[in-house]
Amino acid sequence: MAKLLHLSCSPRPDSESSAGAAVFLDGFRQARPNWDIDVVDLWRERMPEFAGPIVEAKYARMTAQAFNDAQRDSFAEAERMALRFSLADRVLISTPMWNFGIPYKLKQWFDIIIQPGLTFRFEPAQGYLPLLKDRPTIVILASGSDFATGMNRGRIDMATPYLREALRFIGVSDVRFVPIGPTAGPTEPIRAARETAHRRLAEMAKRF
Repeated sequence: MAKLLHLSCSPRPDSESSAGAAVFLDGFRQARPNWDIDVVDLWRERMPEFAGPIVEAKYARMTAQAFNDAQRDSFAEAERMALRFSLADRVLISTPMWNFGIPYKLKQWFDIIIQPGLTFRFEPAQGYLPLLKDRPTIVILASGSDFATGMNRGRIDMATPYLREALRFIGVSDVRFVPIGPTAGPTEPIRAARETAHRRLAEMAKRF
């Protein structure tokens, strides 16, 4: 069965990024009722801390050293998470922007799955090479400032370039961003931004 993986990155079920994801998924289910939708809620899923054995496992892989038992167990968790992502035919990431970047749980997820021999490899003559196949991916990014139109009062969006590069590094380049913002401030700009993004997401869901 074809699968859409939804990486849900907000701890607030009523967040703007979650609301945008709900609009998209409603339309997607109507357009592709036979698809499986696998929801990875980063605030409910168990993820290992990126410390101790899993870090040691990464460096062991980089230097072609054998794993000890603790490293083997930790790397198996990284393999499980990366496999869940790699089996998806389509990917939806819905996330808020926190302090101009991404939530720490999303960064933790990337730190765990970006492992040598798992999602990338290194060749001296070619450099870093991705190991995952490309797949259509949509990123819903909600922010308090208005990064959607550029009226962000000089603030810098560091979330979009990080996500684009982290995904490209492991092989996912077919990525489209749907910004939602502003999500803070006067009511009317918030409402207008939400409606614009929701219309776009509803249309994208039909063709995704």
